[in-house]
Amino acid sequence: MPTLSVFMDVPMMHKLEGTLLKTYKQDDYPDKMFLAYKVCMTNEGQPWVSLVVNKTRLQIAQDPSLNYEYLPMIGMKSFIQASLELLFGKYSQAIVENRVGGVHTVGDSGAFQLGAQFLKTWLRDAQVVCMISTQKEPYGIVFQDMGFTVYEYCIWDPKHLCMDSNIFFDVVEQMPRDCILVIGNITDCKWTQSQLTKLMLTIKNKRIFPFFDIPSQGLSTGDLEEDAEILQYFVSQGFEFFCSQSLSKNFGIYDEGLGMLVVATLNNQHLLCVLSQLMNYTQALWLNPPARGARIITSILCNPALQGEWKQSLKEVVENIMLIKEKVKEKLRLLGTPGSWDHITEQTGTHGYLGLSHQQVEYLIKKKHIYMPKSTRINFTCINASNIDYITQSINEAILFTKNSEKHLQDVNNH
Repeated sequence: MPTLSVFMDVPMMHKLEGTLLKTYKQDDYPDKMFLAYKVCMTNEGQPWVSLVVNKTRLQIAQDPSLNYEYLPMIGMKSFIQASLELLFGKYSQAIVENRVGGVHTVGDSGAFQLGAQFLKTWLRDAQVVCMISTQKEPYGIVFQDMGFTVYEYCIWDPKHLCMDSNIFFDVVEQMPRDCILVIGNITDCKWTQSQLTKLMLTIKNKRIFPFFDIPSQGLSTGDLEEDAEILQYFVSQGFEFFCSQSLSKNFGIYDEGLGMLVVATLNNQHLLCVLSQLMNYTQALWLNPPARGARIITSILCNPALQGEWKQSLKEVVENIMLIKEKVKEKLRLLGTPGSWDHITEQTGTHGYLGLSHQQVEYLIKKKHIYMPKSTRINFTCINASNIDYITQSINEAILFTKNSEKHLQDVNNH
């Protein structure tokens, strides 16, 4: 006699890899291209790994003195200290005063999982989470699962092809009291001192709790300090906040996803209390964070020579990204492609918006086998010397085709 399954009402979820990647994989065209990879790519089309990481990984693997015992609940302490110094600076006043600390977390969203758990318990008046970033972020679901009402805002303005800092300030002005503000990767927003002062006052008056995301420090501008500038400003002004510090992308160890939930408090006593509660949650969530990636990162950050090599590799990656963007813009100009393409070089980091219409994206996918999301936010490191001509020519073709289609439709309507 068949038994009814307790799982019979569970529906099939869309594949996590997304329909775009699924469609790309099913395409049998030999020269197809996927421009939406999450990881930083090399000129050969492979995931980028800092050379110093490979060297350090080998040294660690051959170290006979390694102890593979469980880590403390807080994680690897040397990794936490090195990561804090990377974020705030080695001689940061907040570090000296012991009012910033962290918990070693798992994966890119582990810090959000841990932070949301804490905030749900201890910020009982916080019911609303407002997320502001350059794109739709995947960790909104973490806060939703915790019972928060989540509102997401993107600062990219597709009409004017620019990052609009006014969107950020408008959202903060309209936010209710006692809510959580998640600030994503917004390095392209340049704020004046008066705007920052106004922001601080609004956050204080509304008792808004900031939760930052620093997903790839150093890969936006090539300057580690500049990429963490907004965070350093907040801590210098004595603000309390959380921060998700991911350290997978900027070292190129994507398959050993790890990071840290950074905690900034008013004093050391508050910090110790918060960390004690967070450690209690880690027992239920993952008990023991991954050690190998943390060992690699700590070894590099604690050795001046290795850290210098790593910083140089980041600088080279960012310079290459800037060069790719310049070439794309120039090739489109030489092709006589309609429109201005300055927005391509005005965006920092591995990813950026092309600013194409949905119809143009459809043309590129179906006719040219170039796959990108409808938002046109692509990974510019997927473009290299072997494919840049085909990609730019295809973009030009897509724009001209859609413009001709619109003109034809207009002529038909006029008659």
